[in-house]
Amino acid sequence: MTPQTPSPAAGPAPTPGRARHRPVLGFVLDNLVWLILLIALTAFGLFIPKFLQIGIFLNILEQSTFVGVIAVGLSLTLIAGEMDLSVESVMALAAMLVALTFGTGGAGGGLELDPAWLAFPVSLAMALGVGAAVGALNGLLVVRFEINAFIVTLASYIWGRGLVVALSGGRSVYGLPDALRGVAVQRLLGVPLLAWVLIAVYLVFSFLLAKTPFGRHLFMIGGNAVASNRAGIRVARNVILAFLLSGMLAGLAGWLLASRTAGATANLGIGMLFQAFAAVVIGGVSLRGGVGRLSGVFAGVLLLSSIQTAINVMGMPPHYTMMIQGLLVLAAVLLDTAKNNLRRSYF
Repeated sequence: MTPQTPSPAAGPAPTPGRARHRPVLGFVLDNLVWLILLIALTAFGLFIPKFLQIGIFLNILEQSTFVGVIAVGLSLTLIAGEMDLSVESVMALAAMLVALTFGTGGAGGGLELDPAWLAFPVSLAMALGVGAAVGALNGLLVVRFEINAFIVTLASYIWGRGLVVALSGGRSVYGLPDALRGVAVQRLLGVPLLAWVLIAVYLVFSFLLAKTPFGRHLFMIGGNAVASNRAGIRVARNVILAFLLSGMLAGLAGWLLASRTAGATANLGIGMLFQAFAAVVIGGVSLRGGVGRLSGVFAGVLLLSSIQTAINVMGMPPHYTMMIQGLLVLAAVLLDTAKNNLRRSYF
């Protein structure tokens, strides 16, 4: 007779006490990063009185733009169960191509359009196109050739950085026309235009993830790609689209960064990938795929920018920022594990 393996015992039924605390616990788990941000801002305000001035807060929003935009693209690929490490180099490549085309100083070509305002849409289309091309290439390599996304996008990061240096010859490019520089200096209702762009990106992509079939499919694919494929979801198309959008967002960030700096350098944006990755993980996007909210990522970006601003205001060495970011990433991963355990216990 074949011995029977005893079936695992069912877990204990939720007690009334657990059921009563579910709504509160669920709210805390879903908004933990916002609570941490609130505590951090309160602490900074107590120890640095001028930190809570409106000008400081607007500066935090403005400084968050570039990392915040590429963090959205990184989030899309992570939710789909993949990863895009190329966002930083794509951002730098887009900025360098725009600067080389329209810059009048250094290695710039000094292209002049008539009327001059055409430089705005042409340069934006160029940056978005470059980002979309690299993103689509990454997606195709991952899906069609079944190469690990980490390897594909790491290679793209490396060759992208090398291409930026090769195109510029290691020289700075500057002298962008006023039509391009206006984005970085204009204000709307007293708020920097860059901050409005950041907010708009998060609103648009939050809607995309929550209210469209593409967004819902992305979460399902990240949760279980095999089951999603069997359910009729076009996994390959959605994953490629996620990489394409990630590339376009990196291109947008590069265009904004070129506008802010009025040019580009070979080392433009170095380190922003790690900041974006930290913000995404702190914001609650799971490295296992299928879980994440852009509202949390937005809070993660603001938290990191607030810490960096506080360190600058206090006159501390900048390497403290990197140390704190690294510790926060580690803490976020541990918290993610703890949150999953709590959800399994209470829900």
